[in-house]
Amino acid sequence: MKPLESGDPIRLGPYRILAVLGEGGMGKVYVGQDGEGHAAAVKVLHPHLAHDPNLSQRFVREAQMARAVGGGAVARVLDAQTEGGRPWIAAEFLTGPTLSDAVRSHGPLDEPTVRALAASLAGALRDIHAAGLVHRDLKPANIVLTATGPRVIDFGIARPEHGLTLTATGQVPVTPGYGAPEQVLGQRVGPSADVFSLGAVLVYAATGQHAYEGSHVAAVQYEVVHGEPRLDRVPPALRPLIGPLLARDPAARPLPDVIAHSFAPPRGAERAWRRGAIAQDITTREHSLHRLTTVPGGVAPRSVSRRRLLTGLAVGGSVLAVGGGSAAWWSVANRAGPFDVPPAVPVPAAAVLDAKKGDYVLGETPEPLWSISSAVAADAPAPLPVRDVVIVGAPKGGIAARSVVDGTVRWTAAEAVATNRYLSLSDRLVAAADAEGTLVTFVASTGRPKWTSPADAAWLLAADDEAVYVVTKDRRVRSIGRSEGRIRWTVSVDADLGKDAASRGLAAQGRLVVTATDGTVLALDTADGRKAWERREQSDDGRAAVAVSGRTLCVTGKNLSVVDVVDGKELWKAENPKPSNGTPVFWGPPTIHGDHLYATVVTLPVRLDLRTGRGTDWNFGGLLECDPPSPLVVQGNGMWSVTVNKTEGGINVVDLSSENRPPWVFRVIKNPIRYWITGDANRVFLMDGTTLAALPVF
Repeated sequence: MKPLESGDPIRLGPYRILAVLGEGGMGKVYVGQDGEGHAAAVKVLHPHLAHDPNLSQRFVREAQMARAVGGGAVARVLDAQTEGGRPWIAAEFLTGPTLSDAVRSHGPLDEPTVRALAASLAGALRDIHAAGLVHRDLKPANIVLTATGPRVIDFGIARPEHGLTLTATGQVPVTPGYGAPEQVLGQRVGPSADVFSLGAVLVYAATGQHAYEGSHVAAVQYEVVHGEPRLDRVPPALRPLIGPLLARDPAARPLPDVIAHSFAPPRGAERAWRRGAIAQDITTREHSLHRLTTVPGGVAPRSVSRRRLLTGLAVGGSVLAVGGGSAAWWSVANRAGPFDVPPAVPVPAAAVLDAKKGDYVLGETPEPLWSISSAVAADAPAPLPVRDVVIVGAPKGGIAARSVVDGTVRWTAAEAVATNRYLSLSDRLVAAADAEGTLVTFVASTGRPKWTSPADAAWLLAADDEAVYVVTKDRRVRSIGRSEGRIRWTVSVDADLGKDAASRGLAAQGRLVVTATDGTVLALDTADGRKAWERREQSDDGRAAVAVSGRTLCVTGKNLSVVDVVDGKELWKAENPKPSNGTPVFWGPPTIHGDHLYATVVTLPVRLDLRTGRGTDWNFGGLLECDPPSPLVVQGNGMWSVTVNKTEGGINVVDLSSENRPPWVFRVIKNPIRYWITGDANRVFLMDGTTLAALPVF
């Protein structure tokens, strides 16, 4: 996002020009606003190209192509002027990041979201092809993620299905690695070329890496024509679906309708664009556009905060401020406000060890990636991985962020009280509470303080895209808005929330689920705090635990039940075993990974199908027993759990790729009373007393 410069138009047709969105070799794209206040993206040819008849003809064709496509999966052309002067096209303004920006800022999409993306883009290709067109340049930068779903943009090189390539052989007008082999070779291009591009897009969405790579453009194009796509990082369930899209033979690629059916997004996957970090990104841009287009002349009065005008429309952009009727531009970096949040940093994933490559010796315990004694306070809660740091309670008070790569301290916040717990806010901020109950937030990667709120918080419960939820000092539940730091609602609940951060929570699908110390599990509507449903006596000792995926909520304690998080309706319930020694049945903390649910029952870890409850346990002749309160972690090809006795403990790793291999046991826990494990980005973090370590995965 940039200010207008000398030579930029003030008005094009009915559109008043407010700012520059971007610039390419053929022209510029501006933010425009018509007389009714509607925003548009206005694309204009460069002045020195405007009189080139070939380019003007191509510009005319772009408008015609985009207008010919029905359906809601492409950006609609609103108006165009291609006669004389500077030709321009006004298209629907899409508020949201491109797929390339979203993956770069927030990391690869999870499997359900990739499925939803594939189905939506397949529908867009169906509409494009039904209009007799071939897009010819489908790539992550030409896909915008909006609140209503992905939308395809840029028909600059689209052609009728019967049309040949626009350029001579070898002059490929598409991004290397996304154009089909027949495009690279300058051959006739049909609809199946778009299918190939879709396959490359989905590889990028699922992995953050390109399907074809090389040291230079020619090397990439050679791989497209003669090599094989890199699918090794694609989730196993998606590889057989994406692979056929990247077939060298155009006739072997599936049709868009077949693609949409085969990816079969799970129920609710279409809401992926309305929750999580991407949804927050979309909302920020929508608010920024609204502010930009609702002030007279596109200029903000003094009462409008400088920090919000344009930052949501472009990362690293600028904000517009005014004085005496004239506009001035200010650097976001220097004048960012407390609610201007930087994007999440990339996740530095660790390598997965392979015994066949000599990374470790079977039967021997590999060394930790790093281990630091006296790194954690004696009363600190569980470590919290947030992208490139892991948050812990600091030994001398406050909280500390340590690098996930080597364990070194990146930043500390002495005012935060670790025992009041800490939360990740969309992997961008860390939220905590100080001794006075004030909610404080910090940029996760740098520790830079951001917004605060006088929340009177005794401890933190959970957070979603809209709010942070806390237990107040008088034991009520309170919601604090993330966009303004104000208290949205406060309610009393019919359950014992305990003390010393005893109750826990999670927020999903418009519900705040709280596990109280009296064994009650209740769900509150995040909009107003009203009770949506409850389950009484889920646990005798307050150790009920929950995990969620989409609308599916797993609740453990005296039993294991899977319910709909929105209405509390029970979907299925696991059968409790009957221990021969009369030991009371207890299900440990649940973990959801992909389509499976992991939990420990009594001392036995089990894996269940999340939809049906069917599953397997791992006993290995009695070799594997787990501490019932132990969390289960899935990282690499392993499922990790903890077993302890009175003097020591170890970590068991079950090889999920081979049910016949006995578990590995790592005798690494020296404090059997106080431990925790959690995992992220191919690392398992172990808190062992006051020691913090990162273990490699396999």
